[in-house]
Amino acid sequence: MRVAIAGAGNVGRSIARELLANGHKVLLIDRDPAAIKTESVPGADWLLADACEVDSLEEARIDQCDVAIAATGDDKANLVHSLLAKTEFSVPRTVARVNHPSNEWMFDDVWGVDVAVSTPRLMSALVEEAVTVGDLVRLFSFRGGHANLVEMTLPYDSPRVGQRIADLALPGDFVLVAVIRGGQAGAPQRDGTVEGGDELLFVGDATHELDLARYLAPSVRRAPVEGE
Repeated sequence: MRVAIAGAGNVGRSIARELLANGHKVLLIDRDPAAIKTESVPGADWLLADACEVDSLEEARIDQCDVAIAATGDDKANLVHSLLAKTEFSVPRTVARVNHPSNEWMFDDVWGVDVAVSTPRLMSALVEEAVTVGDLVRLFSFRGGHANLVEMTLPYDSPRVGQRIADLALPGDFVLVAVIRGGQAGAPQRDGTVEGGDELLFVGDATHELDLARYLAPSVRRAPVEGE
């Protein structure tokens, strides 16, 4: 997979190292000569250019990339890069960093963003996930919020305790994607059961989150907890 990363700061370089370690090809783009530190990520290609200009993206051959990541510290630049990558160069998938939570509402498909990553929201969600039992916690939104990754630590008094995973009648299009038990994560097995204290991760439509919460913990009376 070929990935272009706009922004060669600490975040962009860290992402590049992870992708290279997983066998992907990476191009780092930055307009600041001081950010071009080729020795810091020797396996990547580097380009000194403005990732918000069409000519620069043509030079980067971004149309041949599978993913474009906007990882600068400027939300405006991340939005413009994502929009150009998606609309002008038809990059299949765009991922954009959200620096300021108040701007998160703009990071959607209107601006060409498939996945928005807000560090404050994610960290806050992980705190919620760590301390709540019986609340559905929204961890991550995909493609402008049409599908979410949500988590619940199943209460010990849930009517679903001991139920076979194959027999769970999850509302909407929700899918159980992982079960964390005793600190160990595993894929759900049809003949396995869910138990009190299990951390359950689901992916599905945001409109059915409250239904899912009530199915797992009927005493729930509020909307899922936002990680923000």
